[in-house]
Amino acid sequence: MPCRAGDGAASSTRSSGVQPFGTPQPPSCLSMAGKPRHDGGARGVQDPMGCSGLGEAPPQPPPELPSPPSPLPQGGGLREGGQDPGLAATQRASGVGEEGKEVGLWKWDPMRQQRSPTNVPLWQHLARRAARSSLLVGSPTDGPRQPQSVPTMALAKLQKVLISDSLDPCCRDILQAGGIQVLEKPGLSKEELLVEIADCDGLIVRSATKVTAEVLEAAERLQVVGRAGTGVDNVDVEAATRKGVLVMNTPAGNSLSAAELTCGMILCLARQIPQAAASMKEGKWDRKKYMGMELNGKTLGVLGLGRIGREVATRMQAFGMKTIGYDPIITPETSATFGVEQLPLEQIWPRCDFITVHTPLLPSTTGLLNDSTFAKCRRGVQVVNCARGGIVDEGALLRALQSGQCGGAALDVFTQEPPKDRELVNHPNVICCPHLGASTREAQSRCGKEIAMQMVDMATGRGLAGVVNGQALSKAFAPQTKPWIALAKALGSVLRAAAKQAQGSLQLCTLGTPLKDAGSFLAPAVVSGMLAGGRQKEVTLVNALLLAQEAGLKVTASHSDVAPEPHGSSGLLQVSLQGTPLHAVGTVQGSTPLLLELGGATFKQPAPLAGHVLVYRAKASEPSTLPTLAGLLAKAGVQLQSYHSSGAVAGEQWSVVGLSAPLPDLAELKPRVTEAFQLHL
Repeated sequence: MPCRAGDGAASSTRSSGVQPFGTPQPPSCLSMAGKPRHDGGARGVQDPMGCSGLGEAPPQPPPELPSPPSPLPQGGGLREGGQDPGLAATQRASGVGEEGKEVGLWKWDPMRQQRSPTNVPLWQHLARRAARSSLLVGSPTDGPRQPQSVPTMALAKLQKVLISDSLDPCCRDILQAGGIQVLEKPGLSKEELLVEIADCDGLIVRSATKVTAEVLEAAERLQVVGRAGTGVDNVDVEAATRKGVLVMNTPAGNSLSAAELTCGMILCLARQIPQAAASMKEGKWDRKKYMGMELNGKTLGVLGLGRIGREVATRMQAFGMKTIGYDPIITPETSATFGVEQLPLEQIWPRCDFITVHTPLLPSTTGLLNDSTFAKCRRGVQVVNCARGGIVDEGALLRALQSGQCGGAALDVFTQEPPKDRELVNHPNVICCPHLGASTREAQSRCGKEIAMQMVDMATGRGLAGVVNGQALSKAFAPQTKPWIALAKALGSVLRAAAKQAQGSLQLCTLGTPLKDAGSFLAPAVVSGMLAGGRQKEVTLVNALLLAQEAGLKVTASHSDVAPEPHGSSGLLQVSLQGTPLHAVGTVQGSTPLLLELGGATFKQPAPLAGHVLVYRAKASEPSTLPTLAGLLAKAGVQLQSYHSSGAVAGEQWSVVGLSAPLPDLAELKPRVTEAFQLHL
């Protein structure tokens, strides 16, 4: 059904395909080759080293839907175009962006445009969080406290979380303070993990634990996997999405540590510090052998200008280095604000004395530095890779070192870890570390705190941050969106029951300015309603679009800013299944989902879609339908809670009946109606 804005109303409609979460989907960025870049399947779309530029599209704040304002204020962000996903987990009663304003364990640093730790003790921070989000308000001297209603939308009920890698104790403490049982068992074998995960609702890992499809299948109750770090290479995101398991990470947790290590690597390359130190330990005094170079006046090429890339650039500028770079998302105007001149890759290679990479490992970035690109570089170029093994072709790097085309390399990451081929590691001009980018006490503490807070926030309905495979859920998490999601699920259930199929082309249209950006989370909600009760084990907002694709259901979403009165200020949701005469139109009043139209028939009064509902279509002239229904209700001891009927179309009308419980049998009713079905919404 086309997107309609009412009789005679002119509307401007835009339409877009809706892609499943966790499957390759084009974000608003290009690959290194200039082609649309996908998320790399199981790798998700987050930047492995926190590079907001090359690894993730800027998150957008939730849309403002027609409802009373949320008690949780929305703050500013760390970067252009939207909120920092890692920051949302620590936003509370105070706003973000005011100088010196504390937010949880962090405060906003306006000079560096990022968070910095506060000196607030953990126990005091948890007490503040509890005071802000619990149902008790007041001070200890105020006398008895009064309950305060806080509308929230808990995505999951987390009772037990397994921590399978070594993490800062604060992670456990925060989870327990949030009422979650914690099982800490680092160093589990694969077989032991399969046993321990069976009755856990959440799993927190670093990089050692491999969350494979087999592990996910064994986790019958698992609802969320939290990666205390940035990359999710060790998590099968596609398998998690298919099962409806949310995957989240801490995109900003180790950015500073990784940036500082990169800067240290550049200094070590320039002055050969590790080689000189090793020589001293051997009892030598080779002053002439370790002649270095000054960084002042040298050119540094930064490939990837996200969180880490820009931190590296600004720090190395303090040494007098000229910084040039490339990023397909960050605009040249933006990079110029932190002193980086953006150039095409072909112009970067011959101009650099040093090159450092800060991109995710994607098909488009694998082997970014290879035999061809090394040949275009200035002879003796120095290369640093503290991002992901594989971005620099290790074979090509060794050949460039042996020929002198590359003067030195500093590597913290390898294609295979630990590397079995030691030729590159043992080269005298190579400095290497065992993947230490995030190995600082501060980064580990920060990541542990953030992932624990994100899980507690998700479970208690305070917010959703760091989502890898369900980005639309970040928008859907605001309390005012809950009834719209309920409406979308209900309309999907009605269409499925009436059409008796969940295949073909599902068309969704939002009308009215308040719903301008709501299609991204209403589409999976409609699909979850359509697929519920089918062959799929469990359909959630996380896996709905992926399961729809597998079920042969094509989903498209469109929007019109114009909605017919009296719904101009609230909005309408229209859903139709191509190839059938059915379409459904609904809205939200207060917190109640309402059905306005079904199959072209408009209801005389909007019909609530909640609880146990009986829906039937019958001839408008059939006098015995209501008496028969009354008899069925009396016989079953079921109470009639509401009754709404539509106008007649082709001599037939729809009726929606609210019941206290489902009717056990509709056999007596069916001869008197064209069709009838029951739903629990």
